[in-house]
Amino acid sequence: MSDDAATEGHRRTAAHAYSALGCLLLDAGTSVTDVRDSLERATAASGDEGLAFSVLPQLIIVNDVHTGAVLAVGNTHGELSFRGAARANRLMRELELGHWPVGDLPARVQSIRETPRPHASMHWVVGNLLLAGGLALLFRCPWWAIVASMLVGAFVGLVITLLARWRGAVAIAPFVTAFVSTTLVGTLASAMDLGPVPLFAVCAPIAILVPGALITNALLELTATDIVTGSARLMYGLIVLAFMAAGISAGALLTGLSIDPDSTALVGQLGRGTTDLVGWEAIPPLWFTWIGVVMLAAGIGIAFGSGRSLTLLTICVMALTYAGIVLFAPLVGNAVATGLTAGLVFVVARIVERYSAAVPSNVTFQPALLMLVPGTVGLVSLATLEGSAVTAALTVFISLCVGVKTAAVVTGVVIPPVRPRSAAPAP
Repeated sequence: MSDDAATEGHRRTAAHAYSALGCLLLDAGTSVTDVRDSLERATAASGDEGLAFSVLPQLIIVNDVHTGAVLAVGNTHGELSFRGAARANRLMRELELGHWPVGDLPARVQSIRETPRPHASMHWVVGNLLLAGGLALLFRCPWWAIVASMLVGAFVGLVITLLARWRGAVAIAPFVTAFVSTTLVGTLASAMDLGPVPLFAVCAPIAILVPGALITNALLELTATDIVTGSARLMYGLIVLAFMAAGISAGALLTGLSIDPDSTALVGQLGRGTTDLVGWEAIPPLWFTWIGVVMLAAGIGIAFGSGRSLTLLTICVMALTYAGIVLFAPLVGNAVATGLTAGLVFVVARIVERYSAAVPSNVTFQPALLMLVPGTVGLVSLATLEGSAVTAALTVFISLCVGVKTAAVVTGVVIPPVRPRSAAPAP
């Protein structure tokens, strides 16, 4: 075999290997911009600079600039758990550093995909139970609403696992789960004559479906040059939020549920002080919100398969996010505080990703979005009840978008790129 034929064969093998790795990174929740940048750094480290990449959410295109050959690989796999995403990020970083030959990539990618995740359905149920209870505590709902949120959250987790078995049902899951959650809470409130219901007794059980990672990736892609993909993701994220709001409104109309206007505060707005109510209608003490932060983080970790170490890291990220909101909200207002905190947490997540191969930024930042975005969901759901809610929702969401986009630009300039130890020349 001639040297030219051997080189062409290597480049063909490398193209298939990089496409498999790109699909793995997409399933790990990485934005198309970051996937393309990572693949380009990996080819530079391996001496395969002649390969160019185009990345779409469901497609990896590899172009050999020397021969003109094009390889297009569709991504038909499912999403990875947080632990799987961490392993994918570690593999990518090791390849960038030149620790692995390109020929080993397909086997290692397959190994990550085949990692078993036992009791995944049970984890969704338990995780959503803790997540719902944590959010209800965080937003200072009365004790009865906290317990109701946890029970409804467990049922919603079960509904999600059932809907996930049918491909077509995934699209309507936000509406169905929001409708079911609101109907159950509204029926309980009507049967027990509880009067107006705290907002997050309704929103907490369905917060797990808030497209935080999707919106984050959309903002990253809009910051770069992937305008089409970014705008499509952002529009889809807004549609999901609209479906959730529609489900809440439909359930409220069906059961006659009314929302307590004093419960619509966002994170950091601690206007709901202690009341004279006792027993199940009493509001937990203020320090219980930190327990809610821990429950929220633990629920996210269990539901998304983080494992012990990543769950502990998630708790730290959530505590940092909550502390930032509480610190900045009295100084600059809740809307600005939301964007400022989101930007700071994003920068921290990028720095951690840069210096720790096992902790991708999407895994650490997504939980923060689940704390910041649910307030927007709740306010949007009130659009049919209070006209001022629309303005407040848009202000908070725009601040969140500006904060994340600004942080993405800053991290791209400040954080140094990964430098390979040595480039492995192509045979």
